[in-house]
Amino acid sequence: MASDTKIRCAAIGVGSLGRHHARNYAELAHMGRIEFVGACDADAETAKRVARENGAAYFTDWRELLDKVDAVSVATPTETHADIACAFLDAGKHVLVEKPIASTIADAERMIEAARRSGAKLMVGQLERYNPAMVALRLRVTTPLYFEIHRVSPFPNRSLDVDVVLDVMIHDLDAVQWLVGKDVAVSAIHAVGIPVISDKVDAANARIEFANGTVANITASRIGTEKIRKTRFYQTNSYVVLDYATKFASLTSLKPDAVNLLEGISIDRLEINDIEPLRAELTAFLDSIENDTEPAITGEDGLRALTLAVGVLEKIEAHRTRLDL
Repeated sequence: MASDTKIRCAAIGVGSLGRHHARNYAELAHMGRIEFVGACDADAETAKRVARENGAAYFTDWRELLDKVDAVSVATPTETHADIACAFLDAGKHVLVEKPIASTIADAERMIEAARRSGAKLMVGQLERYNPAMVALRLRVTTPLYFEIHRVSPFPNRSLDVDVVLDVMIHDLDAVQWLVGKDVAVSAIHAVGIPVISDKVDAANARIEFANGTVANITASRIGTEKIRKTRFYQTNSYVVLDYATKFASLTSLKPDAVNLLEGISIDRLEINDIEPLRAELTAFLDSIENDTEPAITGEDGLRALTLAVGVLEKIEAHRTRLDL
């Protein structure tokens, strides 16, 4: 794109999360960074309301946007991601698709291939990578050895097109693979999960073992009485606490010159830059377009997280079969 040409953006699917994409695009447009074309949703009233709130046009059919935009956010139901994203990618339009990248591995691969053919950018919205606590912590991560992760929330007041693994655990499946290293293979998966309120798995636990010996124990539930989004892990010479909800991160370690254990413990609370994670994510997406660089979270990253999630679900199904549930 010419350096003096503003990127024309639109938000497709402006429900509970997509409306925040629309809001951020509108704010970025107000700042002169982009042109916000409009908000699109299959529900006309939702599309009208979000568009009106952000001073933009509304659309109910995403196909109307194909020749009006340079880039889109896709925050529609997961099963629709591939068809929408591929249409825009094939047209040379850049796409930020919300997690999970798709509902099937085949669909994710189709999206990656569409981006490869056209050269358009495909970025996946794994938002927790942009949580200020994670941003501050990432530079301090060495070699994680053991993770203990809890992600619990009350039953969501929104549509549930996927189970808890693809809905929320995938945040942590992505983060763990990112921290351990994308070149480190998963060697074993153990998982259990049950439906409680919906007809899909609402609570699950997974133990992920990596080829280098790292282990991650992840619990996810959407039927809790409180909101918990905590990750704890041990790495060489330190214990790490990360709280996504409160944007807190700390490292506990022994001072190098400690005379004894009781006086030598050091707790380092990390300073954060409290920027909205979605704003940081969208800015990274726009940067990759303007600078013609690889997106920070690629389609392959999204596929890696989805593949692990599918593996977890397969283990859950096998366990439920044994229990005759």
